[in-house]
Amino acid sequence: MLSKEMLDILDAAKDAGWVVEPKAKKLLSLAGLNVPRFAWATRPDEALQFAHTIGYPVAVKVVSPEILHKSDVEGVIVGIDADEKLSTAFQRFSTLRGFAGMVVEEMVSGVELIVGAKVDYQFGPIVLVGIGGTGVEIYKDTCLRMAPIEQREAEAMIKSLKAHQLLEGYRGSEPIHVSSLTRMLADFSELLMRLEDHIESIDLNPVMCSADTCVIADARIMLRSQ
Repeated sequence: MLSKEMLDILDAAKDAGWVVEPKAKKLLSLAGLNVPRFAWATRPDEALQFAHTIGYPVAVKVVSPEILHKSDVEGVIVGIDADEKLSTAFQRFSTLRGFAGMVVEEMVSGVELIVGAKVDYQFGPIVLVGIGGTGVEIYKDTCLRMAPIEQREAEAMIKSLKAHQLLEGYRGSEPIHVSSLTRMLADFSELLMRLEDHIESIDLNPVMCSADTCVIADARIMLRSQ
């Protein structure tokens, strides 16, 4: 069952047809999924205040219900390390269509994965995991399972990836925290079952996995057509 706060987030996004990143991350965090520390700043001073609170460097992203793919408008900037650069980013983003503010968040690092979901008209809710970032469309290294899944099924999904050695430590690289990823996949599939009647798909890309944890760095939720 979804909480009232989750339902309010979904209801507020109906006109746009999708949930903008800060609201999507809020919904995911309400379900216990790990997201970076972030703030949705609608004024430059709010952006600066939060950056001072968590410390530089930070990543920033435009928020607009009219911009589904932020990369298409150069709406993502990472590694901002000074007030002047942050203010300049806010000013540029404010000229983009439908501008509704800017996400300011802590920088996270690790191996880039994609975690996703769709509600198939025939098979119902399906969970996806794979190698993420820009490489997802090139390598097409993904695995699908019908939801819900448990942690042992999530582990089998990870093992089935062609590049799973990258996650386990390859040529001296540090292995990721696999149990954090399997737990995230299991919790995500549970949330998917609760969202089944409300959404068409969810994209978490990238999910950044390090030796310590896995963090959802970006999120988009597409709603079911009314």
